Amino acid sequence: MIGTSLICRRLLAKHLSHGASLARTSSAVHSLKCGRCFISIDAKSNVSLEQGEKRIGTNTVTTSGGNTAFFSAATERALTDVQKAHWKSYLATGRGAVSLFNSIDKDGDGKLNVADVHFFLVNAIQNENPEAVLPKTFKNLDERAGEQPIDLHEFQDWLVQSTQEHGYVSVQPAYERSKYVGERAPKKKPEEYMHHWNKSTLNQGLLRMQYAVRGDVVMRADELAAEGKPIIYTNIGNPHSVGQQPITYFRQVLALCDLPAECGVEHPIAAQMFPADVLERAIELRNIIGPSGTGSYTNSQGLAGFRQHIAEYIAERDGHPAYPGDIYLINGASAGIEMVLNGLIAQDNDAIMVPIPQYPIYSALITRLGGRKIGYELDEDIGWAVSREELEKRLQGAKSRGLTVKGLAMINPGNPTGQVYRREDVEKISLFCADNGICLLSDEVYQRNVYAPGKEFFSAKKIAMETPGCENLELVSFHSTSKGLIGECGRRGGYLELHGIDPFVQSQLYKLASSGLCPGVAGQIMTSLMVKGPSEGGESYEKFVAEEQGIFQGLARRAKKLVDGLNAIDGIECQPADGAMYAFPKITIPPKAIEVAQAKDQTPDTLYALSLLEETGICVVPASGFGQKKGRVGFRTTFLPPDDQLDKAVDMFARHHEMFCNKYSTLG
Repeated sequence: MIGTSLICRRLLAKHLSHGASLARTSSAVHSLKCGRCFISIDAKSNVSLEQGEKRIGTNTVTTSGGNTAFFSAATERALTDVQKAHWKSYLATGRGAVSLFNSIDKDGDGKLNVADVHFFLVNAIQNENPEAVLPKTFKNLDERAGEQPIDLHEFQDWLVQSTQEHGYVSVQPAYERSKYVGERAPKKKPEEYMHHWNKSTLNQGLLRMQYAVRGDVVMRADELAAEGKPIIYTNIGNPHSVGQQPITYFRQVLALCDLPAECGVEHPIAAQMFPADVLERAIELRNIIGPSGTGSYTNSQGLAGFRQHIAEYIAERDGHPAYPGDIYLINGASAGIEMVLNGLIAQDNDAIMVPIPQYPIYSALITRLGGRKIGYELDEDIGWAVSREELEKRLQGAKSRGLTVKGLAMINPGNPTGQVYRREDVEKISLFCADNGICLLSDEVYQRNVYAPGKEFFSAKKIAMETPGCENLELVSFHSTSKGLIGECGRRGGYLELHGIDPFVQSQLYKLASSGLCPGVAGQIMTSLMVKGPSEGGESYEKFVAEEQGIFQGLARRAKKLVDGLNAIDGIECQPADGAMYAFPKITIPPKAIEVAQAKDQTPDTLYALSLLEETGICVVPASGFGQKKGRVGFRTTFLPPDDQLDKAVDMFARHHEMFCNKYSTLG
């Protein structure tokens, strides 16, 4: 037994003490494996330890570095139904860590042996998706606990680090260092006062939640920016922050809605300051808002006149009726997605299917709201499309684990992948949802961002109305003022449309919207303007069209420039960015870089993204933050910066990639 790990020594002692009961329950061999050792226990409690041996059986759990743990069916009985229930509840909600701790703490002393936790976890994985636990879990467990028992606070912290998607990232250190936070009150020392609302009592679902678009790479970028380093922020689709100019017509109308009448629409020289169609539209919107003005609450579903504008836009776009009563104005698409997920996720075993790669608001909200995420993989080799077979496989896999798939998110055009779905692609996903009673959440915020010749946006609503088999499809579609050609992210405007949704559910969504009182009025105004611009022949029309065309042509030009530039770099491959605002390249890096990343407890693309940031000032998002195929390494970058910045960025991408690969190729 010389050289065996702490976990294995304790597991060995545990099983030797229970050998007789094992012999009575099964004649099977029980094999346990940690990072270094292999334990084999037969029915007569004959025990052998073999240093470094590897064995894989039919019930295999993969742990860090490809190590495995194999258990027979008899061992599974060691996990009680109560423990299974607590574990599943924790994976879904982040709640129940105390109950889980107590279920393992048989002697009630408030301490857990490492071996007991290890034994519980391996059995728990057998009853759940092995991907629910990060590969480094067993290594962390042995290293952090040492010879000491684990108390409740350590157990909670370890659970978060073991189950948090994309790996554990501690926000606090970067937050404490950030100069953007501003001055804060002096902190009390721990010995002076113990906060009752603290890391242990905080909602653990919030602690486990991740949002990579503003994650650790971006926090580091903010630190460098505060120190004076020039940063090119390509991490997020925030057009105005990188130089896109606001559309004049929108801002003029919005200003006149906000200004007191005597300073704006009724000013004696208003007609000299503003185009006639701007004044006319501002008066129309002010009448919809009413005499209380933009500073008052509105109806919780949004102002009826604005919802009528949206219904007319949808009807014209799709060629089918739309109804203002089925439309909700929202504080950006993210708020609408959260509202719908709030209504969909009812139990710990309720699941939402999301594309992999995906925009991480979905995984973040599903984690926080206590649901389960089921990823369906988009195929990079065929332009990020998905097959019906892949959808069915993921659905059946979820069912086999006792999960109920309630919704499926479709992002078209794609974020982070930039694909534009063909009509048959939208039909495929819509029919799958209709056939299986799954609510389709259609994220359509980039519907104006289609650049590739011959490509066309097809809304899920249009497909639902025109495709046999979709008559009973339950659908929620989302649109936003943050993207498209308008790019007014800070206004937090947008809408969702309900189609085929139970009227009772709709009434409860209204109740949920009411709890937030109303969406912001500026965002409501901007949404109305987005769907109903100036009329042809009006004084503002030609300038409006010129500004929109300038924005669109610039995006299309830079999309091609960025993708072509990335594909010209040896070791980088990128699918065309036919739509949206992003490129999602795949990179090849030396094996040593992967080893170094693992040693630093980082994903390889986080190591790469941080290196890119430090060396060039370019801030991208590691692809692991969106989810990707196992073994893939990459990042997401926007093509929003102006042409001169983007040209420099492409050159810096190339120089950095060569430098990075040379550095890690020469490391011994």
